[in-house]
Amino acid sequence: MEPDLQIEASFSRTRHEEGSTSVLVSQLLRQARRTLDQDRDAALRCLSQASELLEKPVSAPAPAVVVHGGLARWQIERLTRFIEARLEFPLPQQELAAEARLSTGHFARAFKQSFGQTAHAYVVGRRIARAKALMLETPAPLCEIALTCGLADQAHFSRLFRRIVGTTPLAWRRENQPPPRRK
Repeated sequence: MEPDLQIEASFSRTRHEEGSTSVLVSQLLRQARRTLDQDRDAALRCLSQASELLEKPVSAPAPAVVVHGGLARWQIERLTRFIEARLEFPLPQQELAAEARLSTGHFARAFKQSFGQTAHAYVVGRRIARAKALMLETPAPLCEIALTCGLADQAHFSRLFRRIVGTTPLAWRRENQPPPRRK
């Protein structure tokens, strides 16, 4: 089986898993880098697949099943759209609860029941996912990406990124970006 076809098979198995898009794009870019000299067509197919994944809007996977004691489907959909649209702004729990038309306490419990994590953890995860996409799509400096994703500054961004991803944003960007084109 060709290497890029292995990644395609992986894509069909893991597309529903949270965060799998960034992992797949990373794998595709690494595979393209490795095969560029030996098989240019395979490398181009990998880059094409990565490009298709990146062109899709960054959106969070909504819980597949409505959980008893959790949020209703309309609340889940409304909240995911609201959070994605406002990631660059502060998102206090009171604002999210108002969007779901619930009290703050009930919202916190229902959100965790539906999403498996607190609203704050979910928002931070979405901000990091958007930052990853921006690091791959644009040459923008990390301080600009931090502000675009609603983080206080580059230090705040680096601290959160390292805690969640396990490496610094700059190291992650260098590892996952395709090599510069030679002229």
